[in-house]
Amino acid sequence: MTRRSLAQNSIFSLLAVMMFTFISCKQNAKKENAEETVAEEVAVEETKSEIKISLAQWSIHKMILEEGVDPYTFAEKASKWGFEGLEYVSALYYKELEAANFSEEAMNNWVAKSKAESEKYGLENLLIMVDGQGDIASTDAATRKAAVENHYKWVDAAAALGCHSIRVNLNGTQEVEEWIPASVDGLTQLATYGKEKGINIIVENHGGPSSNGQLLSEVMEKVGMDNVGTLPDFGNFCIKREAGDYYSSKCLEEYDRYKGMEELMPYAKGVSGKSYDFDAEGNETTIDFARIIDIVKDAGYTGYIDVEYEGNVLSEEEGILATKKLIERILAQP
Repeated sequence: MTRRSLAQNSIFSLLAVMMFTFISCKQNAKKENAEETVAEEVAVEETKSEIKISLAQWSIHKMILEEGVDPYTFAEKASKWGFEGLEYVSALYYKELEAANFSEEAMNNWVAKSKAESEKYGLENLLIMVDGQGDIASTDAATRKAAVENHYKWVDAAAALGCHSIRVNLNGTQEVEEWIPASVDGLTQLATYGKEKGINIIVENHGGPSSNGQLLSEVMEKVGMDNVGTLPDFGNFCIKREAGDYYSSKCLEEYDRYKGMEELMPYAKGVSGKSYDFDAEGNETTIDFARIIDIVKDAGYTGYIDVEYEGNVLSEEEGILATKKLIERILAQP
């Protein structure tokens, strides 16, 4: 072999080594990049919240009661706004149902129409907020029993609609010593019926003693049934009003909402994200949503948080979307 051939072979060998090194480095870089991508995807998946967002129908009560919007468009609107679940308000259908004296036919028609709409838009039916059906915490046993039985039709409706719960109010008396035993008895009666139908009976902090987290927790403990729970609401912690009512007059005394949320979350089968107004950065001006949602997460809750806008500055649609955006932003944080 000539000297020139030897030189050429040396050059070829050197080029081969360089090429092999280049390819190996490139493959290693690709491998490292792929591993980094997988790691990033895993990290994102780990921080993604299991909590979903639903729409409480009360958020559009002005549209329905004041503007004449058809309440059966609830699912359509919720779908358009990007929600996954529906939380109905019984009172928004009372004009129709009371006219028929809440007959079995009328209730079945309500279920059929509501279910068809939810299925049409692919949304999950979660619960029915039941109002105006009697005082479950009345101190009179006969009145209490009648109120419990008056809720049976809504338990049946919830089961037929595919909901997990009905939300009830513990109204009847605001004297704590009487309210606790009356509430325990009323809830136990209704939950016994609900258990047969596979439906939870859940209580919202909704005025009077029920807005006292400690007292409502005590009721939960005394009832001690697995289908009885709470629907903690971010905003309903007024325990005393000027006129002695539950919802309307000026609030004179408010329970600490953050303490109340901590006390009610162990029993939560739903969570209500009440909102009123927002600042320029999109934060709620009266409630620290981040602090409350941390309480919800720390309790190990993995269900839905509903959007329940109740403000007067933004329109209902604007308030709903602002609340949803705020909850989404907080849930996305690690």
